[in-house]
Amino acid sequence: MTDPPAMGRFDGRAHLLPVRVYYEDTDFTGVVYHANYVRYFERGRSDFLRALGIGHAQLLEGEAPMAFVIAEMRLQFVKPARIDDAMVVRTTYDAVKGPRLMISQAVERDGEALCRAEVTAVCIHLDGRPRRPTKALVEAVAPWLASV
Repeated sequence: MTDPPAMGRFDGRAHLLPVRVYYEDTDFTGVVYHANYVRYFERGRSDFLRALGIGHAQLLEGEAPMAFVIAEMRLQFVKPARIDDAMVVRTTYDAVKGPRLMISQAVERDGEALCRAEVTAVCIHLDGRPRRPTKALVEAVAPWLASV
């Protein structure tokens, strides 16, 4: 039997997902290529929901199929991450407003932010039209929100 992949853990409202910088994540200088932070943030958002028992496949196959798209993402690059760094993706789901989920994220090394993101994800029907998230999803995320 194999262990399931790590989904991180919760610390208060924040979900913490450990990540490590691999060679494939870096440019020729050994520094994380800027676009890879977007990938780290995606893993953090997805594993936050997965830790609550909400998987993307489950959302697609539900009674009212839905998915998420990113409508806005503001990044602030603070310090570089380098090959072999052990980091943590800190994710908080801050609010649900209609079809939008407001999310704050940071990639941290030793408790210090290397990159920050403010994200607006939009819940959509499979045809791409915005829709409110299901009551079950909102109820599952509600205990971690700053406001509903």
